Formats: sequence, structure tokens, C-alpha cells
Amino acid sequence: MESMHQERTQPPAAGRPGRPARLSREQVLRTALSLADAHGLEALTMRSIGQQLRAEAMSLYRHVENKEDVLDGMVDLVFGEIEVPILEPDWRAAMRQRAISARAVLRRHPWAIGLMESRRRPGPTNLSHHDAVLGILRRAAFSSALATHAYNLVDSYIYGFALQERSLPFSAAAELAEVGPTILPSIPADSYPNLNQVASDLIASEFNYADEFEFGLDLILAGLEGMRANPSG
Repeated sequence: MESMHQERTQPPAAGRPGRPARLSREQVLRTALSLADAHGLEALTMRSIGQQLRAEAMSLYRHVENKEDVLDGMVDLVFGEIEVPILEPDWRAAMRQRAISARAVLRRHPWAIGLMESRRRPGPTNLSHHDAVLGILRRAAFSSALATHAYNLVDSYIYGFALQERSLPFSAAAELAEVGPTILPSIPADSYPNLNQVASDLIASEFNYADEFEFGLDLILAGLEGMRANPSG
């Protein structure tokens, strides 16, 4: 009896040496996310995902339908990283916090900028995110139409800024004073007087491009507040 009891309570045997652990949809999607972060979407194939997981590409189809399903799942993971402060009573503070979080997430996953609103089969996290943001606006007495305008405007700004930030020839976090001296010689005052003057002024004032996002965001939210308070104006 004692030997039977010991046999029953032994932990299950481990898999064969060298054999990868049993896969899951979560593992497949997280691996795809890491590949895209490191090498871009162009490096993302079912084969490359399988290689990272030490699995045959065909075995992935037990967990995902195809590459489009992988992209849907990856976008769902990205939406899950964006903070939506649904308990914040001030709609402007909530939308501001959510926008700042979205920008930070897109800096971690720049490949996602063009995919966030493109999915024909959005996942549950994607849908929940949109529902929560619309809830913030509706609780603030935005009409359905104005809430849609607000959502589209804010997101267009977030995605556009993220795309522009990604394309800058310098890090957005770098102060212009650090990179300005290398840029200024390419815009001589005799040919480009306005550009040269503005660039010189910004360099002298220690302008930081990284602060531009919140400046523009606050302008947008202030404008939306005016429309909310006076929808017929």
C-alpha cells in the first residue's frame, strides 16, 4: 500500500530531453510579438515563429488559423498593454492618460502602428478597449456622433505622432540642443530664413521634441471639451 501511495504522488514525468514544451496559442502569439519587435513584420513568418519555439511550422496551425489570425492576436496583445483608466471621473484626464500610455506602447511595438485599426476580426481585448474608451466619453455626456469624432481624432493624432516619431532622424527623447548643431548647417539662413531662425530659437531654448506629444494632445482635448459643453455652437 505504501509503495502504491508513493507511486500516485510522484510528479508527472518530464518530456523527453530536447523536446519543446507543449505549445499554446499564448506562446505562439507572444513569440510572434517578440519577433516583430526585434526584426519587424517582414521577418514574421510561420516558419520563423516555429523556429523560435523549436517546433514545426505546421504544428502552429493547431493554435492559430493562419498569419492573419496571428496578426489579430498580436494586435490584441498590444491593446492589452494600453492603460484605460475607466474609474477616472475626469474624462479629459482619462483620455490623456490613455493617449500617453498608447504612445508608450507603440514606441515598444512600432510595427503595430499601421495595424491597430485595420483588423477585420478584432479580438476580445481589442473590442474591450474600444468599448471602455467609448464608455469614458459617453459617461461625460458625449453623443454617439461626438464620441466617435473624439475617438477618431485622438487616435489619428496618436498614430500619426507615433509614425512621425518613428521616422525622425534622431531619438525623440533627445533634446534638440543635442542634435541641433548637426542639423543647423543643412538649413542655411540665406536660403531658408524662417526654418533657420526657428531652429536656432529652439536650440537656444533647449526645446525637447519629446514634449510635443502632450502639447498637441492637450490642444485636442481642450477643443473637444468646448464641443462637449456647447454641442450646437
